[in-house]
Amino acid sequence: MVSKTHIILAMAIGLLVTTSQTLAQDEQWLQYHSARELGLLGGGMQPQPLELNTEKPPGVELPQFKLETPFFARWSTPMVKSGYLWVALDREHKQGPYDLLYIDSNGNGHLNDETAVAAYRMDQYSTYFGPVKVIFEIEDGPVTYHLNFRSYAYDERNSRLYASSGGWYEGDITVAGAKKHCVLFDYNANGTFDDKSANAGQCDRIRIGEEGARDARFVGNYIEVGRILYRPEIARDGACIKLTRAEDVKFGSVRLPESVTQVSANGENGLFTRKPEKGVASLPLGQYHVYDWIIDRKDDKGIEWRLQGSGPAQTSVFDITEGKEIELAIGEPIVATLDASANEGTHSFRHALKGRDGERIELTRNGAQPQAPKVRIKSADGKYDRTYSFEYG
Repeated sequence: MVSKTHIILAMAIGLLVTTSQTLAQDEQWLQYHSARELGLLGGGMQPQPLELNTEKPPGVELPQFKLETPFFARWSTPMVKSGYLWVALDREHKQGPYDLLYIDSNGNGHLNDETAVAAYRMDQYSTYFGPVKVIFEIEDGPVTYHLNFRSYAYDERNSRLYASSGGWYEGDITVAGAKKHCVLFDYNANGTFDDKSANAGQCDRIRIGEEGARDARFVGNYIEVGRILYRPEIARDGACIKLTRAEDVKFGSVRLPESVTQVSANGENGLFTRKPEKGVASLPLGQYHVYDWIIDRKDDKGIEWRLQGSGPAQTSVFDITEGKEIELAIGEPIVATLDASANEGTHSFRHALKGRDGERIELTRNGAQPQAPKVRIKSADGKYDRTYSFEYG
């Protein structure tokens, strides 16, 4: 007969194991990676522009530069107390592009203890560095991060430097008992992975789905996975994520023209894509921007046409409130413009499509770009009458 003490001990061990597994699922850890040209992986990234000048930063100990007047800049990041790290550009030769880069990689406020990073690629206009490693000292210990730099620096009047994220996190996580692949991108290149914002360019990106998928959502108050709404908690350094099912979320309605087959809206709540039913879609309460919209249609020959509008003006802000339906005037009509200019006997023409709110319009025919439109030019007396085709690009 098993003793009562052994039964209690077994129950305690079982409870401990179950509790440990539950806690382990709360924070799900991801692996860090770094690479050059990260924009190709992230579907496009938002570089941080760095202002360059030749004034030596006060109180900063400097290395022995090869130039008398190197460039200096500050990369902004909330991951260090000062809010920025110093960056310097130098070059091997008196002329040519700046091909050496220094960064305060240990965050001590100085550059004299840093080793110059050589450019890995140069072309006629740009110099590329990266991935360049920096170390953040946070409460839990040191955190590694990488940056990619692109320089256009030639002289004091023509100089630019851009910093882009060179690192990301990814790994398998469990969502509602199912295995999913999660990827986190520091879209705005400030060293953190949890930024949410009403401005699409200032919030980070997240993917949860099949490994290798290319679609990305905005980091926000919510994220939908398998039609279920979750509240994500993302570690500031990107190392882990926790998803909690969002309960008791209130929704409001938005009415769209019935020709609109899909609409995406973004805000601090995240990015939501909706396919309206009879012109109506629902969103969690909050403020949004129209991110893009789609109109799909077939002509009488069965050819599938798609209009996609993206990049509307920032004035296209709307509030979803409880018990109130808001109407959005998006979609058609589309405006076709033709701009003509003349310079020393040469005439130039430019054709463009714009939405009613200034959106960029992309038109496709059976999923491909249709033939460019034509323009007919005829003189008043009819002696000149020719038809030309526009070219894309």
